Amino acid sequence: MQAFMHMIGVFAVRFRYAVVAVWVAAAALAMLFLPSLASVTNPDNTSFLPSDTGTAEAIKLAAPFVPPGQSSATMVASRTSGKLSSSEQSAFRQLESSVAKLPHVTSVTDQGVSENGMAQKAQIVVDVASSSPDAGDVVDDIRDTMSSTPHDSAVAEHLTGSIAISVDNQRSQEDAQRLTEILSNVVILVMLFIILRSALAPLITLIPPVLVLNLSSPIIAEAAAQGDIDVSSVTHPMLTVLLLGAGTDYGLFLVLRMREEMERGAPPRQAIVKSVERVGESITFSAGTVIGALLCLLLASFGLYSGLGPALAIGVALMLLAGLTLLPALLAIFGKALFWPRKLKPHEHEPDSGWIKVTHHILERPKTTLVVGVAVFLALSAGIFGYSSNGFGGSTNGPSGSDSAAGTAALEANYPPAVVNPTVVLFKYPASVWQDLSNLNNAENDLAGKSVFASVNGMFNPNGTPLSVQQLSTLYAELGPPGKLPATPPANSPVPADQYAAYRALSQFVSSDGQTVQFYTTLKAGSPDSTAAIDAVPDVRAAVTDVQKSSGASQAGVNGLAPASYDVSTVSNSDLTEIVPIVLVLIGILLGVVMRSLVAPLYLVASVALSYFAALGLAVIVYIGLSGEDGVDFVLPFLMFIFLMALGEDYNILVMSRIREEAHSMPLRRAVAAAMHATGTTVTSAGLILAATFGVSAITGATDEIKELGGSIAMGILLDTFLVRVLLVPATVILLGRWNWWPSALSHRPADPPKPGGTRGAPTSAPPKPGG
Repeated sequence: MQAFMHMIGVFAVRFRYAVVAVWVAAAALAMLFLPSLASVTNPDNTSFLPSDTGTAEAIKLAAPFVPPGQSSATMVASRTSGKLSSSEQSAFRQLESSVAKLPHVTSVTDQGVSENGMAQKAQIVVDVASSSPDAGDVVDDIRDTMSSTPHDSAVAEHLTGSIAISVDNQRSQEDAQRLTEILSNVVILVMLFIILRSALAPLITLIPPVLVLNLSSPIIAEAAAQGDIDVSSVTHPMLTVLLLGAGTDYGLFLVLRMREEMERGAPPRQAIVKSVERVGESITFSAGTVIGALLCLLLASFGLYSGLGPALAIGVALMLLAGLTLLPALLAIFGKALFWPRKLKPHEHEPDSGWIKVTHHILERPKTTLVVGVAVFLALSAGIFGYSSNGFGGSTNGPSGSDSAAGTAALEANYPPAVVNPTVVLFKYPASVWQDLSNLNNAENDLAGKSVFASVNGMFNPNGTPLSVQQLSTLYAELGPPGKLPATPPANSPVPADQYAAYRALSQFVSSDGQTVQFYTTLKAGSPDSTAAIDAVPDVRAAVTDVQKSSGASQAGVNGLAPASYDVSTVSNSDLTEIVPIVLVLIGILLGVVMRSLVAPLYLVASVALSYFAALGLAVIVYIGLSGEDGVDFVLPFLMFIFLMALGEDYNILVMSRIREEAHSMPLRRAVAAAMHATGTTVTSAGLILAATFGVSAITGATDEIKELGGSIAMGILLDTFLVRVLLVPATVILLGRWNWWPSALSHRPADPPKPGGTRGAPTSAPPKPGG
């Protein structure tokens, strides 16, 4: 492996200008000719659910209202005082007619005036999904039409609903993403300046991850456009922090080793080749663990994970290639100037005095260090017992200050709660419900009587206005199905205009064939994005099934944020239990290969697992115990495991590879001391940079979920860096002695000499040979 890395180093140094030119050209061409990652991002997490979940089945059942592949928006006009006049209502209907003529608009359904008379709304269905690249243009066209259509200045008009909220959130996330990238780069540069104490080296170290981020994003987007990868709202922020953080880590490993070799007298180019030869293997296997863990996500049944894994793996693979070729080429171009104004004089590399003290403590008290460290981690892990999850099924409101947020506020002020943010109950009947409305009325009353529902709105109380069975039967006999009526009543219509408009609005509750009916409900458990509401979903579905049977419906379903979040959380937890063992085995195998040992991988994997549980427990303590949230996001346990397991092994590989390298020429205790002196600053610096990068997303993330995920991973990386890697792992190595390397040849080297006082730092007997 080292010979191969030596060849790569020589190639990158010899053809340095060509290597840099190829990378720059590749990034430029990708950015020019491939789509952006934001353009293919699907913000709807429910779309990633398996087809056999309750939410997916409910979405199919709702097809008569919003056909598959299409999406809806709600246009609302409202006054802050006084009722809408007849002329203002007429102007709104004229606006509906204008919007209906726009490209991509398949239907506009007036949904009536609110009970207080101060608002009027309409549903707009378009033939593009919320995740479509055309969604923004469609929403802009509708809003342009709204602003250009004359209306009274006292009437405020807004566009909200799923596609409008999605577009507004996506644009807000793009702004937050740009801010995250800028601040991450600033934070990384500041920390690199402090660590490297030079003017040029920090900039050169940061170039490869920035370039790879700009190259990998369009490549992933192109794969998504071809249907090979699903891109969720988590993909872009996680790709950014992963590449900037891990890429800087890889660069730091190489630059610090180059500086070390130059301090020992090697010329710059020779130091670069030597660094690639020595550190390249560690970087390769470090990236390999991350890539392997991410590709395990292909086994997930939840599309958010199975799409996230290969997307991030592409980025990490490109980052590895750049770390082995682009960075050495850049280092070779600048040579000694990298470390200006610091002058590197040939002398034996001097270890940091702080690490001498830390290492001395570990060498003197390995058992105490290990026991106390494990006790601290177990205490933090106890926080898991307070774990509960909340939803990430999708946003029900636009960002603050947006048009969609203002529209939602207008709905909340004028319509029943169930109309604004409903949990939708759907029934499908064998025949048209218009044949027997009393049966449907009983179904609505039965739903309202169920203890799980706080309110129910349907055909018999649209917008909060009660209608009787007799009234509806009469209107149906005179007008026919409400969904087929024109916007204004015919000249000879026997029905007053206000009743005509109210009846026409019923098309939001009953399909054109009369067989599918939906009800808007609110839950007794609380807001649909709360943990209590999510936990109540099984009871809600059981109640709906009871009403389905009593009303003679052939199918039933429940849709909305709470049921979607419940299904997403259930599928996610199932994936967690199935994929975790596979990831552990895969990383163990990779560690076994790089360590040439069957023993070391066992405690290295165990150390990261312990770190993960401690970090998850700490996240529960911080976000639930201290911040007062009713749960942490459902993706947190799964993605924390993948990131901390993979990234934690990065530092394991760097430290253990250096210990193994030193152990070939000195006793184990001295090898541990030498490795800690050499890698201590590197590991802690890399850990701080990686944690800071994730920490930036905890501040600038576009959603609370991204902030929570970034903050939790940052806490886990800090625990792993400052406790596991610099305390627990070295202490374990010392206690196991040469058993660390069994069954490789290194395990048969003589034991460490006795310490003063007659104690030994490692077992004196050689490990048994396989089969012996």
